[in-house]
Amino acid sequence: MEEHQSWRCNKETMNLDGETNLKIKQALEVTLDLKEDIKFREVRQTIKCEDPNANLYSFVGSMEWKGQQYPLSPHQLLLRDSKLRNTDYIYGAVIFTGHDTKVMQNATDPPSKRSTIEKKMDKIIYILMSSLLMIALLGSVFFGIWTKEDIRDGKLKRWYLRPDASTIFYDPKRAALASFFHLLTALMLYSYFIPISLYISIEMVKLLQALFINQDIEMYHEESDKPTHARTSNLNEELGMVDTILSDETGTLTCNMMEFIKCSIAGTAYGQGVTEVERAMAVRKGFRLDDDIENGGHKDNKIDDSPHVNGFNFKDPRIMDGNWIHEPNRDMIRDFFRLLAICHTCIAEKDENGKISYEAESPDEAAFVIAARELGFEFYKRSLTTIIIREWDPSQNVVEKRKYELLNILEFSSSRKRMSVIVKEPEGRILLLSKGADSVMFKRLARNGRKFEEDTRRHINEYSDSGLRTLVLAYRVLDDKEYKEFNEKLNAAKTSVSADRDEKIEQAADSIETDLILLGATAVEDKLQKGVPECIDKLAQAGIKIWVLTGDKMETAINIGFACSLLRQGMTQIIITLEQPDIIALEKNGDKLTIAKASKQRVMDQIEVGIKQIPPSTHVSTESFALIIDGKSLTYALEDDVKLKFLDLAIKCASVICCRSSPKQKALVTRLVKQVTHKVTLAIGDGANDVGMLQEADIGVGISGAEGMLSWQVMLPLPNSAFWNGYFWCMDIGVTGASQ
Repeated sequence: MEEHQSWRCNKETMNLDGETNLKIKQALEVTLDLKEDIKFREVRQTIKCEDPNANLYSFVGSMEWKGQQYPLSPHQLLLRDSKLRNTDYIYGAVIFTGHDTKVMQNATDPPSKRSTIEKKMDKIIYILMSSLLMIALLGSVFFGIWTKEDIRDGKLKRWYLRPDASTIFYDPKRAALASFFHLLTALMLYSYFIPISLYISIEMVKLLQALFINQDIEMYHEESDKPTHARTSNLNEELGMVDTILSDETGTLTCNMMEFIKCSIAGTAYGQGVTEVERAMAVRKGFRLDDDIENGGHKDNKIDDSPHVNGFNFKDPRIMDGNWIHEPNRDMIRDFFRLLAICHTCIAEKDENGKISYEAESPDEAAFVIAARELGFEFYKRSLTTIIIREWDPSQNVVEKRKYELLNILEFSSSRKRMSVIVKEPEGRILLLSKGADSVMFKRLARNGRKFEEDTRRHINEYSDSGLRTLVLAYRVLDDKEYKEFNEKLNAAKTSVSADRDEKIEQAADSIETDLILLGATAVEDKLQKGVPECIDKLAQAGIKIWVLTGDKMETAINIGFACSLLRQGMTQIIITLEQPDIIALEKNGDKLTIAKASKQRVMDQIEVGIKQIPPSTHVSTESFALIIDGKSLTYALEDDVKLKFLDLAIKCASVICCRSSPKQKALVTRLVKQVTHKVTLAIGDGANDVGMLQEADIGVGISGAEGMLSWQVMLPLPNSAFWNGYFWCMDIGVTGASQ
C-alpha cells in the first residue's frame, strides 16, 4: 500500500533502494489541521496521479482540496515496503495497491538456474539418446524385414531357426509385431550406451564442494557468527568461469558507515588519520606508511587508547580535548562545529541510561553530528521550532545549553547540492548556516568571505584524492528586514498551486543563500569492506570486468569508485546524464512525449560521443575509460533500439558505474550483459533491492548485511566482510588453477 501521510515522518527504504538512512516525508501544509479521526468525516478530496510505473524516485499528481488544486510530489508519497521510523501512525489515502505499487512493478520472477556443464551434459545425453533410438530402430526394421522373408512361397529360408514353429518374437507371419519387440529388446541391451551414473557422480562431487564452501573458515564472519551457506550446489563450477561481476555498492563494497576523519577550518587542515585509499596508493608506490601516521599521526597515548566511536575517526591534538581554544582562529573553529551541530535534519534519541543517539537522513549527517558532539558541541534536542545544543566551554570547563529558534530549513536536493537552515541565536542574531558541494558553495561566497578560499580548495582536492567525501561550510548574518522579505517570498512560493511551485521555492532559497562567509570544509570516509581494493585488483588481473549498479547519487558512487580502486586518477570518465539545464527546463514545461523523445535523443548522442572517444582495438592505447550513467539515462539506454550501442560502449570501458538504478534496472542490465555477451555473469548484493539482479545473473551472491534481506534465491549468502576476504579463494581455483 502506498499512502499520502498527514504531517511529517521519517521512513526507511532499505527494502527499496538499499539505503539504511532515514528520509523525511511530509504532507501538504493545507492538511495540517487534520490530526484527529473525527476531522476526516467531512473530508472530500480528489487525487489525480500518474499511471503505475516502476520509477522509485518520481511521482506526479495533484490533490483537489476545497476547490483548489495542490501539486503532489515524492515528498508526499510513502512506498510499499518502506518502514515508518520515529512515527506512531499516519493518516493517508491509498494511491496504488497490489501489482500497481512501485515495488511490485520492479519485481521479477525467479528463474531456474543451471550450470554450463549441466546444460552441455543434457545436450550430450540428448545426442546419445537419439543415437540409441536410431540404432535400435534401424536394427528392428532390418530384423522385421529378414524375419518376414524367412518363409517365402512355403519354403524356409533360414530353416535352422525353425520359423514355421517359432514364438511371436520370430514369427514370419507377424513380422511387424516381432520387429516391435526387437526394438524394446534393443533399447534395453544398448541402454549402457547412456552414462546415467555420470549424473550421480557429478552431483556427489558438487555436494562435497558445497560442504567445503560451507566449512571454509576464510569466509566465516566472527562478529556476527555467520558462515557461508551455499543454497545450491548446481553452480559451483561456474565460479571459475566468471567473465563479468555486477555488484551493488552501498553495504556491499562499503560498510555504509561514514567516519569524520579530516577537516579544513580557516585555511588550516586538521586531522592526521590515513584513509584506505592513501594506504593503497602507498602500497602501489612501493613505500610503507609509518605506524605512527596510521595510528593518527602522533603518539598521544590518551587519544590512541580512547574507545572508538562509530562515525568518528578524527585525531588531532590541536583540536581535541578543548585544545581548539588555543588556536589563532578559535572563533571560526567554534562556529564551524556549531554549524555541524545545527545544520541538519537529525533526530536525537535518549535511551534509558541517558545516552544520546542519532537517527539521520544520511550517514554523512550522522557523522557530522557525532563529530560535533565528540568535540564539545552536542546536538541534544529538537522540536518543530527549536534546536538545543550542549556546548562545552574549555576555558571555564562548564557545559551550557544553547537554545536556537529554528526559522527555516532549506532542504538538500540533487539539483541544489546544498542544505541550509536559518536560526536565531540566544543573543538575537539571525544566522543562515549552509553546507554543500564545493561546485556550488564557492560561487555563493561574499567578497569578504573568500579569505581562506585558496587554501580550502587545495585541501578539498587533497581530500578527494584520498577518496573522502567533502562538503563546504559557510554562513552569513541576516538582518530582520532581509529575513522578513525572504520569509514572505518563501511562504508565497510554498502556497503557490502553479506547476512551477518547486522552481519558485528554489528561487527563494537561491536569493538568500548568497554573500556567504567561508568557514571551511569537512571530509568523511565511507569505510570499505575489508579486502575490497585488493580483491578488485586481483579480479582485474584475472581479466574479469566489474560493473557497479547502485541506487546512490552519482557523486557518491564516483567517490566510492575511487576509494575501492574501481576508478583511478587519470582514467577518462564518460558521463551520461540527463541532469542538464535544457532537459530540466523541458521536464518542467514540456509534455511527456516531448520529454521522452528529447531525453532519448540526448542519451543516444552521449553514447555516440563516448564510442568515438575510445580508440579502436587496432590502435595501441594506454588510456583507460570509465562509463558512469544515471538512472534516468539508463531507462532510455535499455530500450531495444539503444541497448546494443550502450553495451558496446560499456564493454569497451574498464569500469562501469550505473547510479540511481532501480531494482528493475539492475535486473535488466544484468540480463542484457548475460544474453548479449553469452558469458558467465556473477551478481553481488546485500539488500532486498538487489534480489532481481541476483536472480537474473548466472550466479548470485547474497551478502548478509544491514540492508533489508528478502529470501535469497541465490548461490552463496555470505557475511559482509568475509566475502571480500574469502570469495577470491574460490575464484583462484578456476582462474589461475591453484588456490592460494
